[in-house]
Amino acid sequence: MCTVSGGIGFLSQLFTSDSVTSTHQFCCFSANSSPLHMNFPRNSCLLKRGSLLSPRVSVSTTGNNAKIDGVNDQLSLSPDEIIPDRKSADWKAAKTYSERGLVYEGKVEGFNGGGLLIRFYSLVGFLPFPQMSPYHSCKEPQKTIQEIARDLTGSVLSVKVIQADEDKRRLIFSEKEASWLKFSNQINVGDTFQARVGSVEDYGAFVHLRFPDGSYHLTGLVHVSEVSWDLVHDVRDILTEGDDVRVKIINIDWEKSRITLSIKQLEEDPLLETLDQVIHKDASVHPNSLDSNGSSVIKPLLGLETIIEELMQEDGIYDITISRQGFEKRVVSQDLQLWLSNAPASGDHFTLLARAGRQVQEIQLTTSLDQEGIKRALQRVLERVP
Repeated sequence: MCTVSGGIGFLSQLFTSDSVTSTHQFCCFSANSSPLHMNFPRNSCLLKRGSLLSPRVSVSTTGNNAKIDGVNDQLSLSPDEIIPDRKSADWKAAKTYSERGLVYEGKVEGFNGGGLLIRFYSLVGFLPFPQMSPYHSCKEPQKTIQEIARDLTGSVLSVKVIQADEDKRRLIFSEKEASWLKFSNQINVGDTFQARVGSVEDYGAFVHLRFPDGSYHLTGLVHVSEVSWDLVHDVRDILTEGDDVRVKIINIDWEKSRITLSIKQLEEDPLLETLDQVIHKDASVHPNSLDSNGSSVIKPLLGLETIIEELMQEDGIYDITISRQGFEKRVVSQDLQLWLSNAPASGDHFTLLARAGRQVQEIQLTTSLDQEGIKRALQRVLERVP
């Protein structure tokens, strides 16, 4: 047994041999760690006082994994020169992982207040807590992030290198990005998922998607406009961290690895329902809204009268009347909105719904146009009306 000082903890990478003879045990000590024991064949290497073998390190990126190739040159270096040489090679490997988007299996060395410490060959990088997969927090929701980090110490995680800057000594990992590579091929626009609400922000909620294996692997955003058909002033009034919800994927940004989700699109839009369905039974409804001459006695919503006048200029539209109105308990928007109703056409009559705030008005069109023709006419009118 022999001992070499000087903080060398990687000598097993420097010696190779094809011989299979009896072995000696070698013990080396680093300045900040316990002894590392390695076995190598008898006569497989020769150490001279004051000199050590130094590898010429190259990076191989065949397949999905990068590796450090073996020793090609023998140069005389002092022990103090070997550590910087090895670390520089590992920084190059980290940069290759980052540029090629490769997944690395890294051991969790420990953690601090902001994230996990991940071993990358002779380097130690950082995995911020926000870059961890939702798998961990959803698996054990009762635990704090620090408790989860403590339990992960010593385990191996699949991560991507998202920053490798040797000059600034910044080596940053993302487990979320590695999960994206593995699970994003299982999602499509229009898919629905059971999900769990993560963080809630002013602009929406981040929601974790539950996959068929029962675990949560990817996260998407439900924007405040996609939370409810009702007017939402504060997302926190509707969603709370830990809530179980059902969501629909409405957009996937493959380049930025982002998923846009909707909760409200799994519910029927009340503006596309008939007036009987939109207005509650105890709401104010005025069925007798026509005078003895058959003219409308309902005052049109602000801006609606101008739209009606423009619609009457469209070919194929012969008559427009406001048949009835009511008041809802909920508010979708204070702005005037005009929609085609789901109510089926009756002969040459089509129904529109106009809505602003809580007030809803039902409009009857006498027309020779079909539903698509009415949509085009409405689009032309709305382009003309300021």
